[in-house]
Amino acid sequence: MKLSLTRVAALGAAALLSIGLAACSSATASDTGSAAAGTFAVDDQTLVFGVVPDSVDTQTNYQPLMDYIAQETGKKVEYHESTDYAALIEAAVAGKIDVASFSGFTYVTALNNGAKITPISSIITVEGQEPGYYSEAIVPKDSSITKIEEFKGKKVCFVDPSSTSGYLFPSYNLLEAGIDPEQDITPVFAGKHDVSVTKTAEGVECEAGFAEDSEVEKNDGVKVIDRTMVPGAPIVESDSLPADVKEKLEKALSEVTIDQIIDSGVKSADSDAFRATFYGTSPVDDAYYDTIRDICKKTNAKQCQA
Repeated sequence: MKLSLTRVAALGAAALLSIGLAACSSATASDTGSAAAGTFAVDDQTLVFGVVPDSVDTQTNYQPLMDYIAQETGKKVEYHESTDYAALIEAAVAGKIDVASFSGFTYVTALNNGAKITPISSIITVEGQEPGYYSEAIVPKDSSITKIEEFKGKKVCFVDPSSTSGYLFPSYNLLEAGIDPEQDITPVFAGKHDVSVTKTAEGVECEAGFAEDSEVEKNDGVKVIDRTMVPGAPIVESDSLPADVKEKLEKALSEVTIDQIIDSGVKSADSDAFRATFYGTSPVDDAYYDTIRDICKKTNAKQCQA
């Protein structure tokens, strides 16, 4: 569910310019229906489901949930995987998605840039778990590095400048360890969590790195030397949707378990692959992400700013 702050500023400026241009044309992105009736990204028979492309298995992981949304709303659910985090934010600002799974950082950034979205819930992977997951600091399995303070002077893998567990929290932890991300390391942006883990395991392009726990545990070529709990990634809905559609989404997604989804008739949910990434959902609201806003202030990350 993530450095050279100078480079971040440039990336952020480019993303914001792109977002601004998209916002100017957003009036045509959702013309179906009146303001009172609500509008859709494509049409009133379709819900566009946007995701952050954080691993090669993204669509497979979300397909059962999309099948469930389709069943509960009576709409066709169209999968939309953005090329990167900035593109998902752009799509939200431009009104091109109806439902989405954001990272916490991407959600806050999207709001700061004018997206009209509301969190419904956060996915949990284990029964009894609170929403949230870990950002893990990793090194190659045979590395002599034992603490984050030793990342100074190293080539460090991050996921993306708008990634919560792959950039924002790592940046904060580096600063807390006395390491200036602008001066003291060489950042490498891997693009996806699994790629960050792979590059770190190889130990060539990256001597250390960061990624979310679910991807780290798949690779025995790295070891974890530090970890930080991150607010769970939100499932959000567009504020422009008709009230009855939002009611159905909130009823379906606020608090549901995998067994309830299977019992409702969604056969694709009954798989080991889905169980490995999804146990259920837990309700969250906007205030839940105030921790991210606080860290944005402490790191002065440019992506946090509108």
